[in-house]
Amino acid sequence: MPRSVNSVASRQRRKKILGKAKGYFLSRSKVYTVAKNAVEKAGLYAYVGRKLKKRDYRSLWITRINAAVREHGLTYSNFIAKLASANIDLNRKVLADLALNNPEAFKAVVDKVK
Repeated sequence: MPRSVNSVASRQRRKKILGKAKGYFLSRSKVYTVAKNAVEKAGLYAYVGRKLKKRDYRSLWITRINAAVREHGLTYSNFIAKLASANIDLNRKVLADLALNNPEAFKAVVDKVK
């Protein structure tokens, strides 16, 4: 009896990897074994990048809040401490958006905290 090989499934598996590697440089998009390694590495970078993005945005929000609060004579750390003691539950994303797009509302929050 001849050997049975599931060539349909293995071809689909290879096409899936090569499809993900489309646009990669030289053999990374042509040779299956090289493409497989490149796609795995790219997936790892994408996973790590999703975590770094959160860190980067939080840093950006803190920088924006600090710049806006210093115009009103406070520092970032004092402002956050006074927010907590005043029981104002606004996260950094919202505060940074207020500081950037709606300075009057941000000034009202700062005045309430002072």
